[in-house]
Amino acid sequence: MADGNRFFPALRLILAALVAGVLAGAVAVYVRESSSGNKAPVQVAAGGKDDVACAAKTDRAKKIAAAATGQVAALLPADPPQSLKSLAFNGPDGKPTTIADHAGKTVLLNLWATWCAPCRAEMPALDALQKEMGSDAFQVVAVNVDAGDDAKPKKFLEDTGVKSLGYYRDATMAVFNDVKTRGLALGLPVTMLIDGQGCLIAHMNGPAEWSGPDAKRLVEAALQPG
Repeated sequence: MADGNRFFPALRLILAALVAGVLAGAVAVYVRESSSGNKAPVQVAAGGKDDVACAAKTDRAKKIAAAATGQVAALLPADPPQSLKSLAFNGPDGKPTTIADHAGKTVLLNLWATWCAPCRAEMPALDALQKEMGSDAFQVVAVNVDAGDDAKPKKFLEDTGVKSLGYYRDATMAVFNDVKTRGLALGLPVTMLIDGQGCLIAHMNGPAEWSGPDAKRLVEAALQPG
């Protein structure tokens, strides 16, 4: 994944993802040929006090997103930043958790599925990022959204050599549908950078090289005091 000569999503991954999505009868997989394809409009009206507080971070969101270059250049600033505290899924212990439970920690939230070929290419990189940069201040939270039981997702993680990521899960697809309703998701994978107050700072549709130096510089920028 860290080899600079490997470009993704390759054509074979795009075709595989499309076939897999059709066979699974699931949501369409969003893939792109370059880092310029992430242009979904985001239209969320700030309403509650949390959204209002997050919306005040527009300049910070733009500053952090400006640090997204090279292999993570498709990351877009939240416009406006909004509260994602209520996003819910199951934690590694199998119990319900939310983004609010990660208060004080910058989170890179990623939604993935076993039938998503770009996700298969991306997961080892997310795992490497968590292994190197995971701390009390930063965490990669990768949430599987497959229907059914845990057997297939867990085998997927084993087959792809993922060891550092916690096993987060939402078999109902509710978390994906939530971010889709917010205008943040076109398909899978989708990744969101969330600050310690639960505010969406930036987001990306499609895969990226999260184990590379560009991603690490982005995380470092996000961890700088506001």
